[in-house]
Amino acid sequence: MSVEHRRNPPDAASEGIFSEVLSRALESIPRSDQRRRGELYARGLLTVAGKKTMRALANGAGNSVEQSLYQFITKSTWRNGPVRREMARLITDRLGPRAWVVHPLVITKVGEHSVGVERQWVPHIGRIVNCQQAVGVWLVSEQGGCPVDWRLALPECWTDHPQRRERASIPEHVAPCPPEQCAIGSVARMSSEWELPGRPVVMDLRNADPYAVCAELNARQIPFVVRIDPATRFALPEPVRPPAGDHAGPADALTSALSRTCMPVEWYDHTTDTVRATSVGATRVRLRRRSGPTPPTERQELVLLGAWTRRDRRTPGEYWLSNLSRAQLGTVYRTAMLSRRVERDQAAVTDPLGARDFEGRSFRGWHHHMTMVSVAHTVHALTRSAAPVKAPAPRAPREKVPVA
Repeated sequence: MSVEHRRNPPDAASEGIFSEVLSRALESIPRSDQRRRGELYARGLLTVAGKKTMRALANGAGNSVEQSLYQFITKSTWRNGPVRREMARLITDRLGPRAWVVHPLVITKVGEHSVGVERQWVPHIGRIVNCQQAVGVWLVSEQGGCPVDWRLALPECWTDHPQRRERASIPEHVAPCPPEQCAIGSVARMSSEWELPGRPVVMDLRNADPYAVCAELNARQIPFVVRIDPATRFALPEPVRPPAGDHAGPADALTSALSRTCMPVEWYDHTTDTVRATSVGATRVRLRRRSGPTPPTERQELVLLGAWTRRDRRTPGEYWLSNLSRAQLGTVYRTAMLSRRVERDQAAVTDPLGARDFEGRSFRGWHHHMTMVSVAHTVHALTRSAAPVKAPAPRAPREKVPVA
């Protein structure tokens, strides 16, 4: 790229960090011309205002490179895995993440030709949307985070349709995959192949089957903290006397068990930039299947956290399930609340970097684009972490009640 066409990253992203990240991220790509296109693409994601279309990124480079950028993203055979793994290692070294947070990404579409697009019910939106559904796995600390792996949830109308598979160049090994199962596959690969320090996985399973997900994570010895629906079926391992009254039942016994260990937990709410205090209790439970009997050999004894998010309610407003039985109650809840950091960064950083802007139709192209979004996000996250701290970190309160 010539000097007159070179554009510096925005003021928030220093050239030194940009050069270091790109050097490490693209090291696994063997061809030098592809590495140059990767640098152009990442620089465009960081500098071009508005929607990150291929034409906009090419115009931002100051010369006629649209075709070469298109070739780099949609046709080139460079592998995503090594690039994402290097970004994960860099984030781990620099930011010391406390959790791996799984976060959904819904990409609305007008047409029907983008890979994985379908009119489908999206539970956390609450309506039918013509969209692609994906999940990102973020490495997150209180100071920052970054999405390092992506999975596109393909419905059967794509995987079971030979013409669609061929048109979108979907690899033979890719099968239909609901979002939560895609997340497990991503976490499992990161845990077993990327040589990263293990961290708790944080997921929202209110619209999924927590039994199957927790069983698989437990079998892989992956720590987790997952949000669940209040209607999830539990069994208390020890009899708990419910409150007196004609209408007392299992739910009352569960609330009573949670109330016995209830304590205020201070945590930092990144969506509002404030320190908050929430009353949280914990008890041991066994998770039951949604339907049918649960065999004794499959009963999972876990820790249930109940958080009273509203003072005017008798029952908890949030329920979180974890296998971190030896951790402090406050530590587990603050780990769960790192999901708020991802919510904010998704809206403030990842979306403006173009996470929803890819207009291509191929499976490979989508993954290449999202990989470069992660590279650009890494530049942003490391630059932000290197900036002067404007306010002290929230004070961690003394904790006296373990969840065990």
